[in-house]
Amino acid sequence: MAAPPDNDVLWARALHVKHNGSPALTGVSLGVREGEILAVNGPRGCGKTTLLQCLSGQLLPQQGEVWFNSTPVHTMRPLVRERLRRDRFGWIDPEPHLVPELTAWENAALPLMLRGAPHRVAKPAALEWLERLDIGACARKRPGALLQAERQRVAVARALVTTPSVLFADEPTASLHRADRAHVLRTLTTAARSHGITVVLATHDAEVATLADRTVTLLDGRRVNTVHLPGSGDPARPVSGTAEAEGRAACSLSV
Repeated sequence: MAAPPDNDVLWARALHVKHNGSPALTGVSLGVREGEILAVNGPRGCGKTTLLQCLSGQLLPQQGEVWFNSTPVHTMRPLVRERLRRDRFGWIDPEPHLVPELTAWENAALPLMLRGAPHRVAKPAALEWLERLDIGACARKRPGALLQAERQRVAVARALVTTPSVLFADEPTASLHRADRAHVLRTLTTAARSHGITVVLATHDAEVATLADRTVTLLDGRRVNTVHLPGSGDPARPVSGTAEAEGRAACSLSV
């Protein structure tokens, strides 16, 4: 079992996952550098969510390895993986899952309060993110009194409030209208840049993927290409870990 490259905050090798006997991931490998915004692109059902779940420790692959900062996630005990997700990772679902009894700011502050942060710390931090997402006026409202777009912004604030090392965003704007989607994505990417947050963003929307430093594409559970966007400054990552793959062009297609 070889350790990942030093400059990769996340690293996965040869991931294989089956759901009810059907392959969801087949030999997927990739590395994510610290502070990078990586878009995982592909049609619905191609394995994007499964990949994010493996990288974040929510799901253990049947075969393969996942590393975070040179620590093997795939060998961690369940409680250790849970602590890792709570303390180092953030997650945004396609649909907001808010606690209906809590106000917007309480929902946003929940990760901090679960860590034991005092009220005087958690509330201002939550309010700051709600303001950044233009829903500060909704801070005292409960989810039932919010529009869908407002609830999703609360979920985004909740994911960012701890300034996680890695933020996993699974189709985070799928439920939003175009204008709301653009604002949320700008806020998310700006926050990531300013706070050094690594982002792994799953999307089937090519427009969303353009906000990333790099895009990898999945098709039927396989990684089929890697694209570096102009100005990101790094050479394209290979399709696979072989020397032959390293010599391929950045936009090559190879299943």
